Amino acid sequence: MKTNAAARASPNARSPALGLGLDAGGTQTRWALAQAGSGTIVAEGHVAGLSGMQLGTQSGRTELVRTLDALAAEVLKHGRPGALHAGITGLPDTDDAAAAQMKALLTRALGLPVEAMVCRSDMAIAWRAAFEQPGEGYLLYAGTGAIAAFVDEEGGLQRAGGRGMLLGDEGGGFWIAAQALAQVWRLEDEAPGSAAARSPMARRLFEAIGSSDWTATRSLIYGDSRGRVGQLALAVAASAEDDPAARALLLAAGTELARLAVCLLKRHGPRPVVAAGRALLLSPLIEQGLRSSLPPGTTLSLQQLHPHRMAAVAAARATTTSP
Repeated sequence: MKTNAAARASPNARSPALGLGLDAGGTQTRWALAQAGSGTIVAEGHVAGLSGMQLGTQSGRTELVRTLDALAAEVLKHGRPGALHAGITGLPDTDDAAAAQMKALLTRALGLPVEAMVCRSDMAIAWRAAFEQPGEGYLLYAGTGAIAAFVDEEGGLQRAGGRGMLLGDEGGGFWIAAQALAQVWRLEDEAPGSAAARSPMARRLFEAIGSSDWTATRSLIYGDSRGRVGQLALAVAASAEDDPAARALLLAAGTELARLAVCLLKRHGPRPVVAAGRALLLSPLIEQGLRSSLPPGTTLSLQQLHPHRMAAVAAARATTTSP
């Protein structure tokens, strides 16, 4: 902040150029700014989640523009970045048209030229935050969704899971919340109005939603963002001490996450597994279910990665010192 102020005060002052890194998920978009040369992180924060899948509808694009405008308002307080490296959920590395669309929206919001941007899937940058060299190991990431990723010796990104809320993402926050709500409404089918009395998990979910009425649940599940739904997994985790159904569900989430890692282990051979993502912080029961379901001898470590910071440093390397 002092450097930027000095630069504004003197036309001849020079300050290190900035690189902007983004890690965009369904619940949050985390950003960081790094100085060119030193790679020092000078600012970071987060705005609402965003996804490449939002490019497919007009309402999605409108929300995407709103989120990118909020991002720009935060980032530009610290100076204008000279380059951007972004990992964005729902943006496949193989979809050049979607990447071009996303870059155009980022250009509009941040004023960066397209050639100064690298936009990839969020897993491409997350894997590189966990491992140094291609072929080292598998990243199991559980956030709003869930996916296992592996960058092979040739630099290709291999994956298991991450198919979205309709086709999978088992073990992620959305899946946990959706499974919990399905159980709650089965109780309501059996005896309307009884779920809150019979289930601590139901009570906490209804409190988080703000109503025990079906209309409120329906509106959330079918009308709100998957990130907002995924946040209900917090209520499930809070119920684990006094609700066997919540405990069983969290253990099952760990088992589902293990299945993704096992897919890559079978396809590419034994390697260490790094598990990361905010869903793993919900409850130790998820880790318990994960460890118990991996093949014997599998090396598993839990890490909290910061892909947005590593992306910022990579972007900073691509910049030059500017007046």
